[in-house]
Amino acid sequence: MNESTEQGAGGGRAGAAIAAVLLLACGGLVGYGVLDTEEKPKPPAVPTAAVTYEVTGEGPVEISYLARSEDGTATVVRDAELPWKKTVQVPLGKPPTIAIVLGEKGGQAACTLAIRGEHVQRATAMGEFGRATCAGELPAADN
Repeated sequence: MNESTEQGAGGGRAGAAIAAVLLLACGGLVGYGVLDTEEKPKPPAVPTAAVTYEVTGEGPVEISYLARSEDGTATVVRDAELPWKKTVQVPLGKPPTIAIVLGEKGGQAACTLAIRGEHVQRATAMGEFGRATCAGELPAADN
């Protein structure tokens, strides 16, 4: 009996050693996933240009303009009181655009667009639900 007790103890130690190795291996894999602090690469910054939109006249008016939205979606300001002015950064490759729509009471309003401080376009909306759009093209990043 003494002999079998020693074999059982030896087999138990081997089983415990294998279990410990497996436990450490699993713990290492989990720890690697949890403790992995390596920063993920950030997407490259999209170069932009300063664009100034301005609307003058009789309001209220609905204004839609392109700002720093890489997917090209517009920002909308409803019932804007005039005069209204905003300077934003627009990604190169996206044409800066501002559109205005007068309400049912009509009136007259004008939009202007300036890129990097230089006037690009002006348009006027008149009358009931009158519309106007100003658009431009952004110069290259090194211009």
